Amino acid sequence: MRSDTLPQDNATIIKSELIFPPQIIDQIAERVIQKMMPLLQEWRDPDLYLNVGELSAMLGKSQGQIYQWVNQAQHGLSDFPYQKAGRSLRFSKRDIQKWMKGRKNG
Repeated sequence: MRSDTLPQDNATIIKSELIFPPQIIDQIAERVIQKMMPLLQEWRDPDLYLNVGELSAMLGKSQGQIYQWVNQAQHGLSDFPYQKAGRSLRFSKRDIQKWMKGRKNG
């Protein structure tokens, strides 16, 4: 509706209220909670970023193995999660844990 067609004098705003049964409200609340849980988990447990040495110690693998995985990922031969920060490599602990779970299941 164009603004020039709205009534200028004594405009009436109609307020309506939706009424839902308690079961529907509970279902909506449950779905909202399910959607919010991953975000709340991230706020509670922030991700850590590791360097090659820290990742090597965490996984019990040599630094050479870490570099090999990165090299394979750079060439599209694996989905090993890494990030470059200038010339340095950084690894999200959360992404590495997901990657390790995927390897066990895959």
